[in-house]
Order: sequence, then C-alpha cells, then structure tokens
Amino acid sequence: MPITKIAIGNTTEATHPEALRAALAEFISMLIFVFAGEGSGMAFSKLTSDGATTPAGLIAAALAHAFALFVAVSVGANISGGHVNPAVTFGAFIGGNITFLRAILYWIAQLLGSVVACLLLKFATGGMETAAFALSANVGAWNAVVLEMVMTFGLVYTVYATAVDPKKGDVGVVAPIAIGFIVGANILAGGAFDGASMNPAVSFGPAVVSGAWENHWVYWLGPFAGAAVAALVYDLLFIGQRTHEQLPIADY
Repeated sequence: MPITKIAIGNTTEATHPEALRAALAEFISMLIFVFAGEGSGMAFSKLTSDGATTPAGLIAAALAHAFALFVAVSVGANISGGHVNPAVTFGAFIGGNITFLRAILYWIAQLLGSVVACLLLKFATGGMETAAFALSANVGAWNAVVLEMVMTFGLVYTVYATAVDPKKGDVGVVAPIAIGFIVGANILAGGAFDGASMNPAVSFGPAVVSGAWENHWVYWLGPFAGAAVAALVYDLLFIGQRTHEQLPIADY
C-alpha cells in the first residue's frame, strides 16, 4: 500500500541547504503564480468597474492561471519539483515521494509566497482588494468541498501521471503543460461555483490580505482530500509495489 511508504524525514532537513533552496523555489513559484492569477481577476474588476463576472472573464481567468502555472511549475521543477500547491505536496507525501519535514518547509514557503504576492498586488494597484474565494449563490459548503475534491483529484492525478510515475518516459517533458491545462480546464468547470481554487495557498493569500475567512476551510479540506485519493489511486493501481526510495527531486 502507498501509505506504508510515508516517511517523516530527518530533522536536519529543516536546515539543509538543498531543502532550503527547494523551499525558496516554491516561494518564488507561488509568488509568480498568485501574482498573475489573482492579478488577472483584479485587472478584470478594474476594467469593468467591479462589474459582474462574465463568461469572457471566466475564460480570461482560466487562461491566466493556466499560463502562470505552466511557468511556475517549469521554473521550479528542477529545484523543488515545482509543486506550487500545498495539496500537490500533500499528495506527494501520501505517495511516499517527499518526507513530512520537507513538506512542512514547502507548505510554509507556498503560503508565504501567496501572501507576499497579494500584498504586492494590493500595493501596486493602489489599494485594490484582493478578493478572497467565496461560494456562489445556491452552492453549499459541502457542495464546494466535493467540487474542490474532484478538481484537485484531476490535478494531482495529472501530476502523478506526468511527473511522478517513474515509468512516465518522455511524457515527463510535457508535465508543466498538462498541469497548467488541467487547472485552466477546471477553472472553466468550477469557477462559476466556488472560484475553483484547487490550491489552499491560492485561497490563503487573498484571505489573509482581505480578512475574509468565510468558508475558508472548504479550500483546504477539498483539495487535501482530492490529493490524497489521487495519490493513493495512482500509486496503488499504476505505480505498484516498490521499495521506499525517494524519486529524484526533479521528478516530484
């Protein structure tokens, strides 16, 4: 079972230069991603004078997030694995591909990267609000949990298939493209209902800066649950039994 491959790690990882460099790479990648993604929404509000979201606005948001994530994953891939998402890190941990202590470093870096990106956006736009994720009318909290879970399942399953699977072969070179595409597609599917976060850090930064925390737990529970299921399913069914040996850092 994949769960048996979970590793806590050595306490020296917290100060090891390689681990700290990887955490810094996650911080920078997350800053790039959130600045572009959240910034696209703020630009839409600026252009429409805080008008209602339109289909064109949803498409623009999907494209902005897909492009930004493609870049963010690509620039971090050879240093940290290009997780750019606490849920992806959690999925890698569940599959035994990253230790718990390194995961904690990644989570801290990812959350800080999102907060800093939102603070920079607020300053650079003259104080515009960084809108926190929220549920649409007639969408309950548990509806959103299921939505976030399914969308994040698709994301982490894609990460496993294109970046983690040791049998991936040449398909690994398209991993950042595939990961960006699935996020963009999921935003088109779920953006009108709950914003389609799939990423606790992406939800965390705007919530910190705006002070809006209503239903924030949804954007943690759904993605973490979806990531865990995807990691277990892919590892159990397609990677199969193997000894507990961490993949090279670039592969996760």
